[in-house]
Amino acid sequence: MRDLINLKSHKALKLFEPEKGIIVATPPGRGSGYWAGASSILYDEEVGKFYLYYRLRRPRLVENGREIGRGYECRIAESKDGVNFKTIWKVDKSYFGGISLEKASLIKTLEGNYRLYISYVDPEDNRWRIDMMEADKVEDLDPTKKIKIFTSSDLGIEGIKDPEVIILGYLYYMIVSYAPSPENIDESLRLKMHETADVYNTGITKSCTGLAVSSDGVNFKWLGDILSPRENSWDAYATRITSILYSPPVFYAFYDGSKDVSENYEEKLGLAVSLSLRDFEIVSTKGPILLSPHSSRSVRYVSVVPVFDKLYYYYEMAVADGSHELRVSVVEP
Repeated sequence: MRDLINLKSHKALKLFEPEKGIIVATPPGRGSGYWAGASSILYDEEVGKFYLYYRLRRPRLVENGREIGRGYECRIAESKDGVNFKTIWKVDKSYFGGISLEKASLIKTLEGNYRLYISYVDPEDNRWRIDMMEADKVEDLDPTKKIKIFTSSDLGIEGIKDPEVIILGYLYYMIVSYAPSPENIDESLRLKMHETADVYNTGITKSCTGLAVSSDGVNFKWLGDILSPRENSWDAYATRITSILYSPPVFYAFYDGSKDVSENYEEKLGLAVSLSLRDFEIVSTKGPILLSPHSSRSVRYVSVVPVFDKLYYYYEMAVADGSHELRVSVVEP
């Protein structure tokens, strides 16, 4: 099952072997909580370059009463071959005012500009939100000129993060991880959910995937849930889609799954498919489709792009010391 997933449409999706991937970025330290990953890959045909976004994270620490660590810096690197990258842009979390940065989505618009949709903890309410910045050149993306796309309160939910934006026709589709509000929530429970500035790590709600659509990539209409955790399954707590591969007529969705809150931050890779981008059916019904051979066995935040008749998979993978490396695997589809 690791090498090939066969579907009724007679399409075949070639996967990869995580341990054989080439290291693209190393974590800022070694041990649990040190990560490089949450990537987004863009291949720009006009310039013949790969652009790779990723974030760096340290463990949670409290120093002088202030929390430090977590997702503290994000970078964009460029490459001609999709394997050897050079950093051309980096920003730390001070530009956002929140405790942590997370996954973003780097795209090229229909007009030819570059956009970065990025998620971070909103300092106003300790809930995850999504903003966007735009520039003519990747290296000119300016976090001081970011604009709001979604806050959690906009949608009446407890968190929204990890955007993945794709363009179909003339529309922009944004796939996000969202945390629904529990039923009969009161103010004390809401305070408890957000006191650590990460509702996903509380176990009070779950990590679901939702969809929004826009004609301009700025003003999005919320369409609702497209993939939610299944009860009594390996992905009963999280089903977070991180990447979409379109091979007409099938949308392949790579998602991060976890059985409960104890696996938050150490999710495993699942696969779902759809013909509409609205209703997904899970292929990996009995368990993850890929696992790391090390530590927590986590393989997560897959981002994939087809280039030159090959699939370039970028992913965050747990290694022997408990840290996460960002790797790439290049396979024939």
